[in-house]
Amino acid sequence: MVYLAPLPTFYRVYKKKSTEEFHSMPYVVALFSAMLWTYYAFLKSEAYLLITINSIGCVIEAIYISMFMTYAPNTARILTAKLILLLNLGVYSLILLLTLLLVKNPIFRVRIVGWVCVVVSVSVFVAPLTIMRMVIRTKSVEFMPLPLSFFLTLSAVMWFCYGLLLKDLYIALPNTLGFIFGVLQMGLYILYKDSNKVKGHLEEKMPEEEMVNVLNLKATGTMEILLEEGHKHKVNGQSAAGDLHHQKTTATPTGVDDIQLIVSQV
Repeated sequence: MVYLAPLPTFYRVYKKKSTEEFHSMPYVVALFSAMLWTYYAFLKSEAYLLITINSIGCVIEAIYISMFMTYAPNTARILTAKLILLLNLGVYSLILLLTLLLVKNPIFRVRIVGWVCVVVSVSVFVAPLTIMRMVIRTKSVEFMPLPLSFFLTLSAVMWFCYGLLLKDLYIALPNTLGFIFGVLQMGLYILYKDSNKVKGHLEEKMPEEEMVNVLNLKATGTMEILLEEGHKHKVNGQSAAGDLHHQKTTATPTGVDDIQLIVSQV
């Protein structure tokens, strides 16, 4: 369920053809974590549940990242590619080679990989801190989906219980932190969820768009000023009347019969 929780987010990305303010970091780190836990499960005996869940997780996270790369702007796309090369290719290959070639004792190998998994799992739970900071700054939960926070918290509780039953410290330990961060995210959502409604209500009451002043410059030097009230004032020369707020416009010979300038309201 945790891996499927971002589905509404990526459905929104697909519909809008844009990643908006969403970040790829949580998904890249989640893929890295799933890859490491799969390796850890292969080192342990009879860890079929870990192998199954994290193998499925690798496939789903890879699909998410592919969608993100498809609809993200160039800067976000380049950053995501660098993260994948650094974590999922570079660091993972380094861990794999070092533990297989340098650590001959299988028990020590499991312990080393286990502690690495603990560190990475903590990073997975810490990754949404960037989103939490944006929520606090903008007072909007638009880019922090509630389903993801809820299922992360629920998953942390379930994996903590699973780790206790197996007496596996490496599974139980990081999920305590996952539970804490999940509760904090849901607390922020409850705190700021009404801000989105107020913001949307105010935007609906805003006028559509303020009319702009259109200045028609004639080649003869005559200038027609169309104001919001629909009144026209003709000004000959270089400067307009006093209600132009000291704005001066000089007609220059351009050889064009009619030039239109759209000037925003001062």
